[in-house]
Amino acid sequence: MDTSTDTAPFPRLLPWLLLVGGLLGLLASFVLTVEKFELAADSTYTPSCSISEVLDCGSVMATGQATVFGFPNSLLGVAGFAVVTATGAGLLAGARFARWYWLGLQIGVTAAVVFVHWLIAQSIFVIDALCPYCMVVWAVTVPIFWYVTLRNLHHGTFTRPVTADVVAAKGNHLLPLVVWYVAVAVLIWQHFYL
Repeated sequence: MDTSTDTAPFPRLLPWLLLVGGLLGLLASFVLTVEKFELAADSTYTPSCSISEVLDCGSVMATGQATVFGFPNSLLGVAGFAVVTATGAGLLAGARFARWYWLGLQIGVTAAVVFVHWLIAQSIFVIDALCPYCMVVWAVTVPIFWYVTLRNLHHGTFTRPVTADVVAAKGNHLLPLVVWYVAVAVLIWQHFYL
């Protein structure tokens, strides 16, 4: 089975998406981790991303949702986005990854996208505040998940390969992402500004 991305529907997009998206997610996760440790050391510390009542990382970081597994969620981002970034860099350098690697990456990005959606719901409807750095993580996780999934469908990582036309949705591969971004923006607008 071909493990390259050469015949994938988006052979040039995926490596760059993983590299740039991974770096953005890694940077946001790293800054969140530093801010969380600063806040833990000094309860009067105001995080750099606490801009207003709505955009307030401090109030988000002070909740139990920010440490679901007993440590800052952002540490998961640091580890996960480092893998995504390295994968993108490897692909750009010509690396070929085995099926097990793509399955592992798929499991990771699927867990990440599920967790991100739970965090989105918690931020909007329970915590009632938004963290700008967290929103960067949301914004890069979804396209990473989407294009890794499309790549894996095309290469038959799960079952038999799916043709490039089907995977690329006949040129409409961006539509689900646009719908997702608009839906999240509308939820935020309705909850915080209407």
